[in-house]
Amino acid sequence: MGEIKASPAINSKTALARPLQILVADDDALNLRVAARLLREQGCSGALVTSGDKALQLIAQREFDLMLLDISMPQMDGAQTLRALRERERQDGRHLPVVMVSGFEDRATVERFLAAGADGFLVKPLAADSLRAEIRRVTRG
Repeated sequence: MGEIKASPAINSKTALARPLQILVADDDALNLRVAARLLREQGCSGALVTSGDKALQLIAQREFDLMLLDISMPQMDGAQTLRALRERERQDGRHLPVVMVSGFEDRATVERFLAAGADGFLVKPLAADSLRAEIRRVTRG
């Protein structure tokens, strides 16, 4: 598990309107590093975890504005994590925007995750422009 610390030299063209706390859950170290770099460049901070169960534990302890959630992780995959999060939210009335992240995109997969409660979907490798646009869309700003 690691932390994302916003870059001190934020380019106003790449920064989001406000700094966000973002949780990234992915079992691949390279994907975590790429996401952290892209988020730092956009003025975001937050946390990195390697599994769905660690993401749920951290959400219970800290506030986040958004979660980027890999769909394919061992033990507790993205679908199981999303389902558990949305069940918890039904009980406490909160809602954490979740953008699913996958190395492949087919319409059926995207629709399945959106129907299950995901707020958005991105394809790896993450690109700064599409990441920024999706974050803005699901956080309304």
